Amino acid sequence: MPLEIALVTGADGGLGTHVTKALLDAGFHVAGLSPRIQQSAVDHPNFLALPAVLDSLDAAKKAVDTVIARFGRVDVLAHLVGGFAGGQPVADTDDATLQRMFDMNLNTAFHILRAVIPHMRKAGGGRIIGISSRAAESPGANVGAYSASKAAFSSLMKTVALENKDAGITANVILPGTMDTPANRKAMPGADTSPWVRPASVASLILWLASDAGKDVTGAAIPVYGRGL
Repeated sequence: MPLEIALVTGADGGLGTHVTKALLDAGFHVAGLSPRIQQSAVDHPNFLALPAVLDSLDAAKKAVDTVIARFGRVDVLAHLVGGFAGGQPVADTDDATLQRMFDMNLNTAFHILRAVIPHMRKAGGGRIIGISSRAAESPGANVGAYSASKAAFSSLMKTVALENKDAGITANVILPGTMDTPANRKAMPGADTSPWVRPASVASLILWLASDAGKDVTGAAIPVYGRGL
């Protein structure tokens, strides 16, 4: 059975818009999940807007049930939800910042994975692709909460790959450097953006991992550093 149905979380973000377009252009039906996304966000007959917040397993299950009801299955999960907070050393980082980073970068994934995997196992296969960060493997100073949450997410995805290899499900994470998104440009005005990673490049890699060509890649953490290497 060809892979045709994709669920993209964070579908209207700086990366999500590129991923959604790449999948639609490749012939996928795409369910785009984001807290305030509207159907008008993407003008394409194969797009379904899913307004949802992945703050619980129940919320994730409701979103996935909507996709199943509409399309019958979920072949590809591209989990792009995440966020960044930093600027202080670990000794000065408060509980709220640590909790926020784990809520955004780990717990959202935990919820959506538990909602999607049973359906993929029942269907006999699937592709799961997540966006971690270069900081997961090469943490820097003053971003301890962010780096720890992304490292935990990478570890979780490796576990998912091991637990589901028997069911034809692949699970991989991408480790991008700083991406050239509107949010990053706003956060770092005046920065040299020339070495930043283009979102379209990451979207192309996600599409490849979701294609037949990527079927033998699982449990990988793939660096995408561009000129920032």
